[in-house]
Amino acid sequence: MAEDSEVWDVICDRSFILTKNLGDPAVAIPKTRKEFNDADRKAIEKKFRAKKILVCGISPVEYNRISACQSAKEIWEALQIAHEGTTLVKQSKIEILTTEYELFRMKDDESIKYMHTRFTFITNEIHSLGKIIPRNKLVRKILSVLPSSWESKVNAIIEAKDLQTLTIDELVENLKTYEMKKKKDNKRGEPK
Repeated sequence: MAEDSEVWDVICDRSFILTKNLGDPAVAIPKTRKEFNDADRKAIEKKFRAKKILVCGISPVEYNRISACQSAKEIWEALQIAHEGTTLVKQSKIEILTTEYELFRMKDDESIKYMHTRFTFITNEIHSLGKIIPRNKLVRKILSVLPSSWESKVNAIIEAKDLQTLTIDELVENLKTYEMKKKKDNKRGEPK
């Protein structure tokens, strides 16, 4: 759509064949290239531009998957099925990822950065399949998965911050700062 909103319409709609009506009763027959007017040429240009945008945005492996497709819509549908699967597969993926999300925990020896990366991967996958988890639930989930050694920090955040407006990035940065302080304090406490 950033390229041209009409190009997206070409991708979403079936490809069209330019026709003219002949006879009585009128019968639609395909126009020849010589019969195309300026509007027809623009429509065809959008059709090929849509295909070009899709083809230029994929790898050679993906190209093999869609090379036989005739229209931008066929290409788009083939890519959707390849990456999201059918509706049934998509629903199964959502269920698996939702379970993964619900069972998610921070490991004892894991850094906030790595935990956040794993968490983001799961939530982005869920989001890409069309299921939206509200930001405040994501923030609460991160707070709930921290180990018990973080309890005082979790309580401080809950009391000091408005969890309805707190972003995940703000929370993670806050937790990273606390993690660095904990590591520094632990090093000081070690015998020399």
